[in-house]
Amino acid sequence: MVKVKFLGHAAFLIEGSKRILIDPFLTGNPAAAIKAEEVEADLILVTHAHGDHIGDAAAIARRTGAKIVAMYDIANYLVESESGITTIGMNYGPTEIDGVKIVQVPAWHSSSDGKYSIGNASGYIIELDGVRIYHAGDTFVFRDMELFAELYGPIDLALLPIGGHFTMGVKEAAKAVEFLKPKKVVPMHYNTWPPISADPEEFRRLVGDKAEVVILEPGETLEL
Repeated sequence: MVKVKFLGHAAFLIEGSKRILIDPFLTGNPAAAIKAEEVEADLILVTHAHGDHIGDAAAIARRTGAKIVAMYDIANYLVESESGITTIGMNYGPTEIDGVKIVQVPAWHSSSDGKYSIGNASGYIIELDGVRIYHAGDTFVFRDMELFAELYGPIDLALLPIGGHFTMGVKEAAKAVEFLKPKKVVPMHYNTWPPISADPEEFRRLVGDKAEVVILEPGETLEL
């Protein structure tokens, strides 16, 4: 069994034979369900360099010994700016790390530390204990998502942003569900701040019977 815990915004903790933390923006996150110092992880996946995604990655990695997996440029940036951490830089494509199959896939979004552009934005398709999970990161919808489903499906769970303004909104995310064909989908990256206000029930209505929409509150867990 694999457990997926929503930590707020775009942060998730996936627990099975390994503990995989994704986009751990916890400190300063008004929706955070846990403090950074309370999280344990084996791997930390970062989708891009914006502060609301890279978040507490370095601090958690330093404390737990978790390896940070990120776009090559972001991994180098972290090593140069932080001490006592181990990073694994990669680019779009598949790899296997400590028994976890990971595919880094494109996302349509910017990636910077607020001043300089750092690498490209990405999403991840993770296979842990036979369960396949797609975390889209921050992105707009694009038809290559059909290719993700063709190459790496069936996808058991898709984690998709729905808040608009910086990412796709509910309409675009519902179209992404058509492309990805996941069994279940959890909306994320909404209602953290006013610019990304969205109604997850409207997303559920638009998805209809194409997938099971599971709306998680921060701190809640989905078992797969």
